[in-house]
Amino acid sequence: MNEVKPKVQFLEITEDFAGQRIDNFLRARLKNVPKSLIYRIVRKGEVRVNKKRIKVEYKLQEGDLVRVPPVSIPEPENAAPVSTKLDKVAELEHCIIYEDDHMLILNKPSGTAVHGGSGLKFGAIEALRALRPEARFLELVHRIDRDTSGILLVAKKRSALRHLQAQFREKTVQKYYFALVMGSWKATCRRIDAPLLKNEVNSIVRVNPNGKPSDTRFKILEKFEHATLVQASPVTGRTHQIRVHCQYAGHPIAWDDRYGDARFDAYTKKSGLNRLFLHAANIRFTHPSTGEEMNINAPISPKLERSLVWLRQNG
Repeated sequence: MNEVKPKVQFLEITEDFAGQRIDNFLRARLKNVPKSLIYRIVRKGEVRVNKKRIKVEYKLQEGDLVRVPPVSIPEPENAAPVSTKLDKVAELEHCIIYEDDHMLILNKPSGTAVHGGSGLKFGAIEALRALRPEARFLELVHRIDRDTSGILLVAKKRSALRHLQAQFREKTVQKYYFALVMGSWKATCRRIDAPLLKNEVNSIVRVNPNGKPSDTRFKILEKFEHATLVQASPVTGRTHQIRVHCQYAGHPIAWDDRYGDARFDAYTKKSGLNRLFLHAANIRFTHPSTGEEMNINAPISPKLERSLVWLRQNG
């Protein structure tokens, strides 16, 4: 094992980071460092703000000078840094569907995690930072599953992140997904309001009366002989919510490796499909700076489009 030994850093806090807790600020900069270690170096006084000791709940102010100590992080010998030469990283440049000084919106490909972790060297956010080395601030506003494609919001300013995340908390953001589900979805099934409980050991989510309230709205977009294309709009934002609610309704999503049906996967494989057919297609929210109503669409991939064409031609 090799050790990455960064040098001590002195970081001046800009307006974008004002109001953020010191522990969260450090977690974003000390990648792969356990939260417990971050708390320890703060308590021991190794982290200083304006040359003074602070507590983990300290909120940064514009103009603060933060001393970040060197922290040794063990990494595998074969670990390689994120490079803009990697095909997957470079591809993301073409997946950016909107960008301004405050935010960036990505049409994330299926199979790309939103962030590194769980054995992955990097995800979409790390790749975007590699593509935008001059950007002082790039943070995820929300998350979508690794195998789900579509819209992903990234803030380029701390103020934009706060504003956008407040909209998500207040449920004023409207998100619409396309999902190809097994069987004939009933036109009367327009809403599934079923609490979801996550198993913290294996991350499997099930409908359970002891779970968190979970609400999804549905609309039929197109019917086929053995499948239905539905539009799903989550009111709440639980883990795997759309996938589990579709399964609960008796209509699992095509190629869902956790909640799907092997028979449906075998059928849709004839269309060339070999990935989860769940796509974040549209989002509506208020621009964090101008107050403009934003309505962003992300086209589905050619593979999903070809699958729909096959289904139309085969009943």
